[in-house]
Amino acid sequence: MPHRESHRVDRIGWLRAAVLGANDGIVSTASLIVGVAAADGTRSSILIAGVAGMVAGATSMAAGEYVSVSSQADSEKAELARERQELHEDPAFEREELAQIYVHRGLDPALAGQVADQLMAKDALGAHLRDELGITEVTAARPLSAALASAASFAIGAALPLAAALLAPTRLTAPLVSIASLASLALLGALGAWAGGASMRQAAVRVAFWGALAMGLTAAIGRLVGQAV
Repeated sequence: MPHRESHRVDRIGWLRAAVLGANDGIVSTASLIVGVAAADGTRSSILIAGVAGMVAGATSMAAGEYVSVSSQADSEKAELARERQELHEDPAFEREELAQIYVHRGLDPALAGQVADQLMAKDALGAHLRDELGITEVTAARPLSAALASAASFAIGAALPLAAALLAPTRLTAPLVSIASLASLALLGALGAWAGGASMRQAAVRVAFWGALAMGLTAAIGRLVGQAV
């Protein structure tokens, strides 16, 4: 009978990346817009700053994610090569190592040995990658996919405060962008929590608080710089 249970923990990987990228896009772009607006910037300078922030942020997120995940992929490839060599040189030791993993998980030694034998007979390398190293098809590093997903989610998040700045009157840019961004952050936090089965209220308050703090700091700096200049 096929396994039909669905667990929300399966969503953690893509959910973390999507929420992180969109959250960064909203907070950084909104903070930049609010800071320039607080410094009495013109409408064109506010929009230029917002677009530049969106492009630079999305590119930075993509580059950072690509480099980070590429390092993980390189480590996984090295471990795969090492495990393949060890299986070739000493399969008996590797079989015993796999059996001991199952013993530590609660199987008795005899059954653990049988499980190790059957799994190694089918796919020895896959069994060791999965149960010894924790590397599976689902968790395997994919640098390009991670980079594109991060850039896209950041750009989508950044488009929200940028749209608010485009539609708002110049003198109301800072308050309207702040309100729209905080509402978007709260909604994003709530949706992420709902998808992951966590507290929607707690998540919404958490992301909105840090977003408000970032925008408040940049507004204060923009006001000080604007007065000094």
